[in-house]
Amino acid sequence: MSSDQWPAVSAIADAVGRGETSAVSLVEESIRRLEALDGELHAFCTPTPELALEQAAALDVAIARGEPVGPLAGVPYGVKDLISTKGVRTTSGSVAYRDFVPDEDDVVVERCKAAGAISLGKTNASEFGYSATGENPLFPTTRNPWNLDLTPGGSSAGSAAAVAAGIVPFALGSDGGGSIRIPASFTGLVGFKPSMGRVPVYPGCRDERYPGVSGWESVEHIGPICRTVADVGAVMSVLAGPDSRDRHSIPAGDVDWLAAVQPSSVKGLRVAYSSDFGYLPVDPEVREIVGRAVASLQDDLGCHVTEAHPGWPEPGNEFTALIMSETDLVGMRKMLGEFGDQMSPHLVRMLETEWTAEDFTQANMWRKSVVNRMARFMTDYDVLVTPTASVAAFPVGIQGPEVIDGRQVADSAWQGFTYPANLTGQPAISVPAGVTGDGRPVGMQVVGRHLGDGAVLRLGSGIQVPAKARRLRGPSL
Repeated sequence: MSSDQWPAVSAIADAVGRGETSAVSLVEESIRRLEALDGELHAFCTPTPELALEQAAALDVAIARGEPVGPLAGVPYGVKDLISTKGVRTTSGSVAYRDFVPDEDDVVVERCKAAGAISLGKTNASEFGYSATGENPLFPTTRNPWNLDLTPGGSSAGSAAAVAAGIVPFALGSDGGGSIRIPASFTGLVGFKPSMGRVPVYPGCRDERYPGVSGWESVEHIGPICRTVADVGAVMSVLAGPDSRDRHSIPAGDVDWLAAVQPSSVKGLRVAYSSDFGYLPVDPEVREIVGRAVASLQDDLGCHVTEAHPGWPEPGNEFTALIMSETDLVGMRKMLGEFGDQMSPHLVRMLETEWTAEDFTQANMWRKSVVNRMARFMTDYDVLVTPTASVAAFPVGIQGPEVIDGRQVADSAWQGFTYPANLTGQPAISVPAGVTGDGRPVGMQVVGRHLGDGAVLRLGSGIQVPAKARRLRGPSL
């Protein structure tokens, strides 16, 4: 089953609103696909088909009565298991939370419900999001629909797998260092991390036993994983806008989300292209595929492309230290004492590290350097383009390759392109750039200027034309 069997998100909602199709029939189709595919894929960890059918039936009744419906009416979608859902189990991939049922929805879930979208349930994620793969100790490992032996990336693993396999037209993900963009890249999809504050984040993962375990307040973003940039615009028109419960949320109105994804010229757009930030290892085939896609920006779309690196200091452990400085170490270490033998080994190692105040202050100073260097760099460019990840999808069971382009590296080195935009809060999108010789998708990242979400989506829309010309193949399922 390929991922292009759903119409556009806006077309689905229009058809439901006009009574040309029913929300129940759409949900039934999603359930049929889930039952046919998810036994091998493990995209959903807590499916809610009965609740989805109940909500769909209520929507159909409202439409029959002539009541107004929202812009996502009847569209089935998935919700990452780190995002709170009232009355529906939200485990964050942890044994400690296996029975945790929130008493309130996250803001984004509230907004999707109000817009008429129908959740098919919770999608699998790495434990508390502390990994860029789809493995956790609680559920079977999520597989990549393009090749079931490979990871779909993470931590929004199930969301990407569900969309790539065609189970749902879109899904919600969260991104604290690449967790929307990386799985989009590995599964041939579009993943958008909007500017910091565009989409409110509340309440996050909470439990009175272990409060605040996944705060990541200064780097966390929520956004959509979709098949097209047009679908991203449709979903963002619902998700974006301030909320008093998120102190970082910002006023709306400066981006017309639907207009930004319409076909338009990007001729003359100033594009900086960095193939490796000057220090990252990159798989040669990934470099070649993204390089060809970048050449098409100039040759086919008329952009002005310049090879350039932002020039911030090469990081060591600073990003991990920054994340841990925003982690409730008291609560998490309490959890470690209770459930340590049932927690992800890489997370255990992070919690057992004796972090110092100097580690945390040094990480913050490095962040400030990245922010300042990026701000100066972007005065000369409208967007920065890079590979989304240094590699294409790799086998399940590992955190990442330890050799890239002949270099011995840490198993997290392949993630180095995405987290700078989390540090700065800039908008970033991953769009398909091509496919490797053995059939693995490769993504290209577009990073915008401060609050430059519109330019990111406009260029992303243009990039999809040459990507289609390269005849991307669909998943193998």
